[in-house]
Amino acid sequence: MQRGLITIAAAAALTLVAGPAPAQDVVKIGMSFAMTGAGFAAAGRQAWAGARLYMQHHGNMVAGKKIEVIMRDDGGVADNARRLVQEMIVNDKVHIIGGGITPTVLAYGQLVSQAKIATVVMISGASVTTNGSPYFVRTSFILAQSSWIMGEWAAKNGSKRVVTLVNEWAPGTEAETAFKQRFTELGGQIVESIRIPLANPDFAPFLQRIRDINPDTAFIYFPGTQAGIFAKQFAERGLASSGIRIIGPGDLTDDDELNTMGDQMLGMVTAHDYSASHDSALNKKYVEDFKKANSFRPNFVSVGGYDGMHLIYEALKKTGGKTDGDSLLAAMKGMRWESPRGMMAIDPDTRDIVQPIYIRKVEKINGELWNTEFAKFDDVKDPLKVKK
Repeated sequence: MQRGLITIAAAAALTLVAGPAPAQDVVKIGMSFAMTGAGFAAAGRQAWAGARLYMQHHGNMVAGKKIEVIMRDDGGVADNARRLVQEMIVNDKVHIIGGGITPTVLAYGQLVSQAKIATVVMISGASVTTNGSPYFVRTSFILAQSSWIMGEWAAKNGSKRVVTLVNEWAPGTEAETAFKQRFTELGGQIVESIRIPLANPDFAPFLQRIRDINPDTAFIYFPGTQAGIFAKQFAERGLASSGIRIIGPGDLTDDDELNTMGDQMLGMVTAHDYSASHDSALNKKYVEDFKKANSFRPNFVSVGGYDGMHLIYEALKKTGGKTDGDSLLAAMKGMRWESPRGMMAIDPDTRDIVQPIYIRKVEKINGELWNTEFAKFDDVKDPLKVKK
């Protein structure tokens, strides 16, 4: 019952923002995110907050049409997402879909393909996602991008023997694959690869295994919602003082979770497309306004929602308000703009995000933990889709 109330309230809130208008003068965007549930509600909260902030910054009128957003809470469950998206297409007559986590987005790929509805993926980080429909375009992130860059940085900065530890699901296995491929290409050795069931938050035995193997570096990926559990067990197993370097994609030191993880995270190096401490005028305003509106810090998922709305707005401008999927996709492909994360673009061939990847280190600044960027790789494509 609570989930339904949240869904209705969210939908009603932005319907009021849009205001009354003739149906032909309204563009309806249907979003299916996990807003409740133990696993991925934090991601839904961040992407939804980013999307709302974009509307706050840019208004609700585009190409002479009012924007109406209908939010539905799928709880991170694929069957729920498929049902809700079908209802939004059939009953609500939405023109555009905003997509959530990997399993839910892949669950309705066939639906949006049949309806020819442009679908902007705002949360999913799996490389495979955009293969799910020719009407999918991504503004979120790709784990393979940051993992590939992390493999390159590690190989060039002292890592020789590495253990990998990832979750057993598409983003995790893709992160492992990309890291291993680049790291071994540059002469590194993977000593052992360990995979953890996605639903198993007990890292202790796996962290003990890493300590026993004693590599010089451990590459670790799991969803940011498990970061707090990891940090606690990381300290309990003595890895913070073991001399083993812990690296990974930026989920490991998620800005949204970082301040609760403790000083054992200091010095940890990660690679990612966004940090709340990114030094640009646009990002400083973004962080200030985001925190004012939400009372929490934006993370990498939030910019997926913010940039997703930017892509939709700019595509509508280019089409003169036309909302058919083919026109919108044509307008979106190849688009380039400055985001709070830096300069980014949509690859016209893969419909995937091309963006900078930063190497960051956890530092304490004014009593808070931040991911401080110290190296940058521009215009990174999905390495798992780059033609050799």
